[in-house]
Amino acid sequence: MESDACAVLADASAQVPDWSREARRPGEWNPGKCLLASLRDYQRLAASPGAWAMLCKKWAVLRHRFWSAVSGADIPLNTQIGGGLLLPHPNGVVIHPDARIGPNCLIFQQVTLGTRGDGGAPVLKGHVDVGAGAKLLGGITVGAHAVVGANAVVLVDVPQGAVAVGIPAVISGSSAHE
Repeated sequence: MESDACAVLADASAQVPDWSREARRPGEWNPGKCLLASLRDYQRLAASPGAWAMLCKKWAVLRHRFWSAVSGADIPLNTQIGGGLLLPHPNGVVIHPDARIGPNCLIFQQVTLGTRGDGGAPVLKGHVDVGAGAKLLGGITVGAHAVVGANAVVLVDVPQGAVAVGIPAVISGSSAHE
C-alpha cells in the first residue's frame, strides 16, 4: 500500500493537477482534505451571483474556520493553490495569502510559506515536496519537481528538480523526480 502511494507521488505532474489526490472517501477523517475542500468551495463560489451562492459561500467560510481550528493550519481562503495539493498532516501549516502553490505539491506539518523584509511571498511551481518544519521565506521561487528537506530554511530560489536542505538551505543535488 505504501509503495503504491510512493509511486503515485513520484509520477505526479508539475503541470496537470491530479484532483484525485484531494478526493475524500466517504467517512474518511482527513482534516487536510476537508480544509482544502472548504477552500475550493469558497473560491468556486466567490464570483457566483445570487442568494444561494452567497449562502453556500458563507457555509464554506464556516467549514474553513472549523477545519482550520481542527487542523491548526493557517491557509487563507484566497490563497492561490493548484489542484492536487497534499496536506497529510496539516498541523501548523502557515501560508501567506500572497504565496502561490503549483499543482500536485506536497506540504508536511509545521511548514511556513511567509514573507521577509522584501514583502514578497514564495512561489512553488508544480510538484514540489516540502518536508516537515521547513520555512520558505520571501519572494523566492521553488522550481518544479524540487524537494525541500525537513526543517530547511529557504531564503533563495531553488532550481527545478533540486534538493534544498539546511539552515539556511543550500542546494545539494537533484531530486529523484528529475
